[in-house]
Amino acid sequence: MNIAVVGLTHKTAPVEVREKLSIPEPVCDKAIAQLCSYPHIEEVAVLSTCNRLELYLVTSDTEQGIREINQFLSEHSKLPSARLRPYLFTLLHQDAVMHLMRVSAGLDSLVLGEGQILAQVKQCHKLGQQHRGIGRILNQLFKQGISAGKRVRTETSIGTGAVSISSAAVELAQMKVDHLSDQRVTIIGAGKMSRLLVQHLLSKGATNIVILNRSMDRARELANLFPDAPLRLLPIADMMDAIAQSDIVFTSTSSTEPILDRANLEPVLDPNQPLMVIDIAVPRNVAADVNELPTVRAFNVDDLKAVVAQNQESRRQMAMEAEALLDEEVEAFEAWWRALETVSTISCLRDKVEAIRAQELEKALSRLGTEFGDRHREVIEALTKGIVNKILHDPMVQLRSQQDIEARRQAMETLELLFNLDRQQAGA
Repeated sequence: MNIAVVGLTHKTAPVEVREKLSIPEPVCDKAIAQLCSYPHIEEVAVLSTCNRLELYLVTSDTEQGIREINQFLSEHSKLPSARLRPYLFTLLHQDAVMHLMRVSAGLDSLVLGEGQILAQVKQCHKLGQQHRGIGRILNQLFKQGISAGKRVRTETSIGTGAVSISSAAVELAQMKVDHLSDQRVTIIGAGKMSRLLVQHLLSKGATNIVILNRSMDRARELANLFPDAPLRLLPIADMMDAIAQSDIVFTSTSSTEPILDRANLEPVLDPNQPLMVIDIAVPRNVAADVNELPTVRAFNVDDLKAVVAQNQESRRQMAMEAEALLDEEVEAFEAWWRALETVSTISCLRDKVEAIRAQELEKALSRLGTEFGDRHREVIEALTKGIVNKILHDPMVQLRSQQDIEARRQAMETLELLFNLDRQQAGA
């Protein structure tokens, strides 16, 4: 079995490509079921966020498994493989393992050290287990990855002041206006990203905030988290009226199609009314043609990179500290993986040698006759076991400690050939 990850991120693909490959949580079960139906994919986990889609897999044949993943991505996105290929990255085994560690720690995020990704990795692990995509190997990998993310956040200061996409969006708005406290702000959506928007807006002095959502119960749940803030809640049906009375609009809904475009914005806006629209959703909530309106300035997640860049340098030293911790977590997983991969060969070898030892011991004892005492039998039993253990000790230690995958597998194959071992028969 081999581990691999295939995907694309904010580093490799623009938002218009990423949104085509997004796999929302409600359809995650179908995606996992389809992926697991491919002949060479044994386990799979789907990590889908606004900035990345990554498919982690355990495959019985690396080349075939990756080909099946690429086929799925092409079908899911409705993009030809040739067009999709330049945006994808593929990492194998140790590189795939380290990648998940870095993702969990926030070291691969648009905002270095941001904390939201760890919760997303946990949810990916949970959904993978729930929908039976994650088996023994990916379960251990994700447990180690989550442990790595926690360690980095508790043993370094990289999380201190780290900004999420939501806080970067608020920071961008703050850069574009004189005082957020003077701005009429509308937030469309009431999920986790919107909660963070409210939190950061309030911390920056915004006081006039309207929240719109399809579910008013969900909007009230969000408002209840900020009991001292005068948040106004409106149904989504009032969206265009609310926008007409706004200076800044943030969009963060799960809609797979744009909810704002030139056609529905133009009729409600005063010709002299400036409006800033910041879309932090993927797929995008705001169509590109809103930028054709002369008084509208629209931004999406890719536009946040400039804001994020200002915060990156101060975290680079902390990231170097974090990398050292991740090396330890990767080694811990590698040790587990080596033990898992070699256990069947070692077990089979030990069983065969033990069977030979027991058989030859019985032959020897039968020749010695019944007058041979129990105490003598125990001494000879211990002697033969000691000899076997000492003979097997060095090969087993060397096999377990071999870090190079191919060298380890060649050593296993050599042992199996020399001792005529049958791992399948041993239940491997």
